[in-house]
Amino acid sequence: MKIAGLVLAAGAGRRMGTPKALIRDADGVTWAARTARLLTDAGCSPVVVVVGAAADQVRAELSDEPVEVVEAADWDEGMGASLRSGLRSTSRLSEAVVVVTVDVPGLTATAVRRVADGAGADALVRATYDGVPGHPVVIGRDHWDGVIASARGDEGARGYLREHNVALVECADVGDGADVDTVGELPPGHG
Repeated sequence: MKIAGLVLAAGAGRRMGTPKALIRDADGVTWAARTARLLTDAGCSPVVVVVGAAADQVRAELSDEPVEVVEAADWDEGMGASLRSGLRSTSRLSEAVVVVTVDVPGLTATAVRRVADGAGADALVRATYDGVPGHPVVIGRDHWDGVIASARGDEGARGYLREHNVALVECADVGDGADVDTVGELPPGHG
């Protein structure tokens, strides 16, 4: 079964002071490239990265990565715009898509594989970390139109997921789902 990967990396990172897609990890790799590689390592294909703020810079950082880059023209509306753009561009040959935000540096390929395991066209699956919902989220093709119709502002798919039966998969033993919003939350060596 073909499961696509979708990295939401379009935000300006206002609270961070820079687009999070351009933050570098301890090895000097941007978060956009690191997250795309993680989805590839987890077996996702294709991997689509949605850009917006600093789109040309982020695109340049991804030029050597085996990803499709999609620009969300309305990225400043919030995560909903990025999610809509990404779902619209994801290959209809995929049964499902694994959605992650670029700002979860503790995410692992093992967590992605666990959440995506057995996902099909009707899937709605979400990782939890010690019971707290987080990323990745797997959205089966049967739900794409509904998610696109409901994704607004910075809520992304949250409202749609609240209204539907979502399988929760605990991942705290294989990753950290905390998203990073400010410089003070950055892991050591990142910046």
